[in-house]
Amino acid sequence: MKKRNPSLYKIVFVGVAVIAVAICCTKKTGSQEESVLSGEATFYVDESIFPIVEDVRDVFLSDYRAKINLIAKPESEVVNALLSDKTKVVILPRKLTVKENEILASRHINPKITEFGTDAVAFITHKNSKDTLADLQEAINVMQGKPSLMKKLVFENPNSGTVSIMNNLAGTNTNSLHDNVYSMKSAEEVLKYISGNPDAVGVVGINIILQPDAKCQELVNNIKVMAVRNVKNQKNDNAYYKPNQSNIALGLYPITRKLYMLNFQGTAGLGMGFASFIAGERGQRIILKSGLLPVRIPSRNITIRKDINTK
Repeated sequence: MKKRNPSLYKIVFVGVAVIAVAICCTKKTGSQEESVLSGEATFYVDESIFPIVEDVRDVFLSDYRAKINLIAKPESEVVNALLSDKTKVVILPRKLTVKENEILASRHINPKITEFGTDAVAFITHKNSKDTLADLQEAINVMQGKPSLMKKLVFENPNSGTVSIMNNLAGTNTNSLHDNVYSMKSAEEVLKYISGNPDAVGVVGINIILQPDAKCQELVNNIKVMAVRNVKNQKNDNAYYKPNQSNIALGLYPITRKLYMLNFQGTAGLGMGFASFIAGERGQRIILKSGLLPVRIPSRNITIRKDINTK
């Protein structure tokens, strides 16, 4: 009979004890290691597209044992959160700029960029306003401080993506807004202002109009979305277009934005799982139903029957 080694027993005992303590600590703190479909993560989301992202998140969480915290911020604050390493996953209506990518290059992480839809920037006015048409060139004139048929342009936040996209179109600077350009603190404040000022035009992401929360629903009822002439279209095209799915898909509406999920986790975490979901069949169906344009139109199964039961 072989003699047992006492020191070996001590090593095994110590190893088991360490594992037991680790398990107890995990249970006590309630922590859970993050994976593609489990654990906890925080994503920063551009506030103008928050409603659709929240809808997809809620369906995702109904299927998987995970917790995703969404923090809605203006576009520039979402980007700053990523650059300052407050978050590793952001959802934006644009890609990062060359300068922003250069800052993040030092982390040596190959980001996963997922395009999942297209939305539009909408011009809104009071429901009783006689003016239902908006000329994009007139809006550009306002941004440039030139004479314009538009009296006031109102944005939801000076750091918002809507200000950014209009500045890009007009070739103006975010920090030099003119007298006829106003900024509020939120989309809700824009809706409030427009619902009480028929001479003003608001500029918001269409997702806020299509999926208003309880606080904004009554305000949305007091405004109308304007049709916009596409100055980028053919020279002889004087038609005006609403920001609906078909006009966005055909390129007739002039101000559209691709929607992206940018994942800098560098590991197989919830960012990867949520990106697959939002760009997959179910996620794309949610986006289609919301009124935005998905990257791919979900398939439809049609059943053809020979006989129709009329009973």
